[in-house]
Amino acid sequence: MTNQNSSKKSDPKIGRTIRDDLHNVKIKDDFKDEYRELKDYFLTDERKEMLKTMGSFKKFFVLPWWLLKSLYFKLTPLRRLLLIFGIIFLIISGKTGYDSDGNSYTLDVTVILSGLIFLFIIALELKDKLHAKTELEEGRAVQKALMPDIQPEVSGWDIWLYTKPANDVGGDLLDILNLPGNRYGVSIGDVAGKGLSAALLMAKLQATIRALAPDFKSLSELGKKINEIFYRDSLPQLFSSLIYIEIESGSGMLKILNAGHPPPLLMRENSITKLEKGAPALGIISSPDFYEKSFEFTHDDILVAYSDGVTEARNENGDFYGEDGLNKELSKIHELNSKQIGEKLITAVDIFVGKAKVHDDLTIAILKRTR
Repeated sequence: MTNQNSSKKSDPKIGRTIRDDLHNVKIKDDFKDEYRELKDYFLTDERKEMLKTMGSFKKFFVLPWWLLKSLYFKLTPLRRLLLIFGIIFLIISGKTGYDSDGNSYTLDVTVILSGLIFLFIIALELKDKLHAKTELEEGRAVQKALMPDIQPEVSGWDIWLYTKPANDVGGDLLDILNLPGNRYGVSIGDVAGKGLSAALLMAKLQATIRALAPDFKSLSELGKKINEIFYRDSLPQLFSSLIYIEIESGSGMLKILNAGHPPPLLMRENSITKLEKGAPALGIISSPDFYEKSFEFTHDDILVAYSDGVTEARNENGDFYGEDGLNKELSKIHELNSKQIGEKLITAVDIFVGKAKVHDDLTIAILKRTR
């Protein structure tokens, strides 16, 4: 789910920015701080210890070389080649070579100094990028740890759960809870926006549902309480859709709450029915009315819940996979088990998207009655 906030802002003035920078920046102190951060990030503990034993003269040459090597090997192969070519072109573009008498070699120091300044800037930017990437990878690891089993075991049900973020971390919620009374609660949600902010709100929404669900038997009351907390704690203009499904072990009864999420599909025999959309998404208004719907599932009935990352998947031409594509694929695979249905659906979406950039998280939950 995307949330685009557009605001007209005038571009900053270059001249004013330069003047402010000259006024605010303490060149000597700031340079030392930046240089220290480069050493702390790029150098290994072993090399940091080696520096302590070096004299100032040797350190003056060795330290920049180590930093350059570390920078070089952290780049992709193409960028490494571009860096080498850039350095070569910088050198040969200056006044280099022997003088007219052939007695001495001249080197344009300004060219070398310019190159070193650019390399220093690149190193700082790379350090910030790698540091942010490391934090995102750690966030992704936490998200994976919070994800449920892809095929949870519930008597009388065949369940398959799948989620794939578009970026390092995702804003889609997918969870299953074992509740009192042989009940199970399946949550599928989609937080507006992308990246880290959506992932943090998703984690909060997941924690809220886990804390509240065991104490509520009415899904409409559960929805009201979840919305109350999400509305209170969420940032302005951020919201989340949610489908909450409750089933019982050994029973065909299925209850569902939909708050602004793409309606699930109910597959029975040779028909596919789209369920109602339900209440507004969480966090939009303070006190909406939520509705609980109940269904009696019989043998081979299937519920397919998904995020809009499925129907809004786009190919290289900008075309959407759409509900028609989803229905067409599902109509061919009704007789399969939940895992086979899910994997074929994911494959179909991947083939449709091809080499196009993925724009949204993709989440699917398939619940099939086996008795």
